[in-house]
Amino acid sequence: MRTARGFTLVEVLVALTIVAIALGAGMKAAGAMSDNAERLQLVSAAQWCAENQLTEIRLTRQFPGVGDNPFGCEQMGQTFVGQLSVRTTPNPNFRRVDAIVGTANAPRLIVVTTVVGRF
Repeated sequence: MRTARGFTLVEVLVALTIVAIALGAGMKAAGAMSDNAERLQLVSAAQWCAENQLTEIRLTRQFPGVGDNPFGCEQMGQTFVGQLSVRTTPNPNFRRVDAIVGTANAPRLIVVTTVVGRF
């Protein structure tokens, strides 16, 4: 008498189904990690643009006028557009400055706020 050795077709199909589901979940997780890395890179570069604009205001040592001023910036090969929004505060010796930075596809990636005093 011979005994059969090996796997049945049903067992092989179940194993392949389990492997396919695991690989699909792994691909989805890898795609999400890639998207998150790209987003982090974009937001970091936008923050550098905002910080550069706010640092320029501090270094010029001029009390900024109230209003909105557009600016452009390029970081890491990406072009950003932004707006400096200067508002009054309850204390007339200080101004609130918001640097709003984005891209053509995402106009408001990040907002960095500071308070500038009269020098």
